[in-house]
Amino acid sequence: MGQKTGFKKGALLLSASLVLSTILGACSTDKAGSGTAAGGTDEITIMLPNFEAENPPENSPVIQKLEELTKVDVNLQWVPSSSYEDKFNITLASGKLPQIMVVLGKSPSFINAARTGAFWELGPYLKDYPNLSQMNEIITNNASIDGKTYGIYRARALGRNGVTIRKDWLEKLGLEEPKTIDEFYNVLKAFTKDDPDGNGKDDTYGLVASKFTGPWDNMQVWFGAPNKWGDDGSGGLIPAHETPEYMEALKFFRQIYSEGLVNKDFAVMDATKLPDPFVNGQAGVMVDVADNAQRMDQKILDKDPNATGRVDVLQAMEGPKGLRDMPTSGYSGLITISKSSVKTEEDLKKVLSFLDQLNEPELQALLYNGLEGKQYEKKEDYIIPSTDKLALRDLQGLNQILMFVPEDRTLRVQQTPVREKVAQVQKANEEIVIANPGEPLISDVYAQKGPQLDNIINDARIKYIVGQIDEKGFEDAVALWKNNGGDDYVKEVNELYAALK
Repeated sequence: MGQKTGFKKGALLLSASLVLSTILGACSTDKAGSGTAAGGTDEITIMLPNFEAENPPENSPVIQKLEELTKVDVNLQWVPSSSYEDKFNITLASGKLPQIMVVLGKSPSFINAARTGAFWELGPYLKDYPNLSQMNEIITNNASIDGKTYGIYRARALGRNGVTIRKDWLEKLGLEEPKTIDEFYNVLKAFTKDDPDGNGKDDTYGLVASKFTGPWDNMQVWFGAPNKWGDDGSGGLIPAHETPEYMEALKFFRQIYSEGLVNKDFAVMDATKLPDPFVNGQAGVMVDVADNAQRMDQKILDKDPNATGRVDVLQAMEGPKGLRDMPTSGYSGLITISKSSVKTEEDLKKVLSFLDQLNEPELQALLYNGLEGKQYEKKEDYIIPSTDKLALRDLQGLNQILMFVPEDRTLRVQQTPVREKVAQVQKANEEIVIANPGEPLISDVYAQKGPQLDNIINDARIKYIVGQIDEKGFEDAVALWKNNGGDDYVKEVNELYAALK
């Protein structure tokens, strides 16, 4: 689904803007930003990042097909991804915006520009378009600013998390796949104590974790803890770490650590090393994104082509409040429409019609897979992508304007059993994800003190898990969090939440 991009929260500098503008100007064409092209065809100019080394040529057959199907003269202003944030800020400062801009994240400059009217607020218009009207409510909320929709999100799997597990170890020990937290614990214990690889040695353990906090955040939700912010019982919001369910989860983590069911070095292990114990037959479980399962399956097969059927992927474990899963934000950036070059509602509706059309199956397949006979060949019910670099150059980067609304309708490569199971788990997760009600709230306190506040709680969580502090020590850390800006943060979030409601 295209390149993933992180959301930068820090302020971006606009130094040397004239020099940078000159350099980046070579990366884009200079056609007019709006209006009608020769022959009466509407023209739409789009500024977008490219994560590839080369841009598609202007005469790319894929782009020509895009223009033929949409009846729009599409003018793509490519910017290298490494300098996209700077170019975005320079373009904002100039006041001369293309009609469509890809926004990589909720940076302070984008938030400010949206609030001051640089982009159309699209919420009232989306109901009139067959695809855009089906935007997911949780993702739309996550991508909003102050509860308003300033762009069409570029969808990523909302229910992406899962439990990757050694299927062969379950079979060797005669265990069913775990479905509840208690069963999960029993599997971790069996994988640690009962010699699941059958080599007669005490050299395996249950869960592999790293210093990446995501798996712990995810498992907390299994126990009923909120996703970052929860209802305080009186219509306000309370941070997750102040709930009793959070502490119940911490007690479980502390137990599996003390019993050796998770690697002792998790707090210092780099996340890039996470796959190694699983692939090498030391660990039997990973709690991370579900698509890790297909990567682990492939890594095991790379080592031994006969090692089929070793990996499975499961949904979240059922806890005291039922089946609950922590979603991703569900998107990577936005497709925005500027007010400086799209001046009227009539023009806005033309641009929205174009964006709606890009979500049709034929257009999604074109921009993601390319053209049959050039970028891929068809075989039965799947495709075989080309390896011809020249052909692929005509396509690369065009996925950056894909939104996948209401869903990914691109053509599929040949599926493995694990890949099919990943898709099933991610789809099923959409029914059990727990939204973060604080996601659209833009906190000034967090912008200033967020990393310090997060570190206080994350450090205390690790120290509690490994037994360096007790429950009183964790409560002391929460008090420190409150006194160092946490109370101000909670107060501001609740004021924003009340205004939003």
